[in-house]
Amino acid sequence: MTRYGDGLAVVTVTYSPGETLETFLSTLATATTRPVSVVLADNGSTDGVPERAAEAHDHVTFLPTGGNLGYGAAANRGVASLPDDVGWVVVANPDLSWGESSLDKLLEAAKRWPRGGAFGPLIREPSGAVYPSARLLPALGRGLGHAVLGPVWSGNPWTQAYRQETASVEERTAGWLSGSCLLMRREAFDSVEGFDPRYFMYFEDVDLGDRLGRAGWLNVYVPDAEVVHIGGHSTRNASARMLAAHHSSAYRYLADRHAGVAWAPLRLAVRTGLGLRLKVMTRR
Repeated sequence: MTRYGDGLAVVTVTYSPGETLETFLSTLATATTRPVSVVLADNGSTDGVPERAAEAHDHVTFLPTGGNLGYGAAANRGVASLPDDVGWVVVANPDLSWGESSLDKLLEAAKRWPRGGAFGPLIREPSGAVYPSARLLPALGRGLGHAVLGPVWSGNPWTQAYRQETASVEERTAGWLSGSCLLMRREAFDSVEGFDPRYFMYFEDVDLGDRLGRAGWLNVYVPDAEVVHIGGHSTRNASARMLAAHHSSAYRYLADRHAGVAWAPLRLAVRTGLGLRLKVMTRR
């Protein structure tokens, strides 16, 4: 097992990120007093923004992945490129605005949780609303209840339980944390072989949180640290392709955890139900 140092690095996956990347980099300077390097794992940007950012900032490295590999696979490439003196890795979306001392607060929390493998901040929408970024794992009943009723009845008990919207805003463990901003102990990330590259987009963070938990690590929500997700999380205006990817990943997550012949009827029912849900949401 590789022994890592105490260095800090940020990996962000870019795909023509536009002007939000400069906000990401400029506010990162206020997020920590520690030296921090940044890797732009680029999935085929055509706007030239990642290349220009790397040229303008000495601590930023442009890393082409060779194509659009998806979020998790590109993040894995970025982490793998880091030297062994980096023991703390942040994987974050390039459309974040970092709160003051947010990374330092996550690192302080890591000292309080020696079995913490992943640490997530409080995430705000541009409106200032708090996004429910620390959730329970989508167990079969809870997950299906949320999937079926969530689009038409947001206050249903399954969605509320899954999203943990009524949970107190305090430092606590969670089933999984939003992958839009994660501080990870590199040892923990390695122990589960990083993100599962089969998830092109969506659910790669749910899957990672589950596998970290199964490996004996904790997912820790640290609301004292705050970031703003400028791009937001809503799929209200998402393209049909993005909605299809979301539903495909949801099926993969549940099917992986209910494998074998005995579960085949359930998998068929889940696939059929998700297919119908996708048609409804696409038409809406």
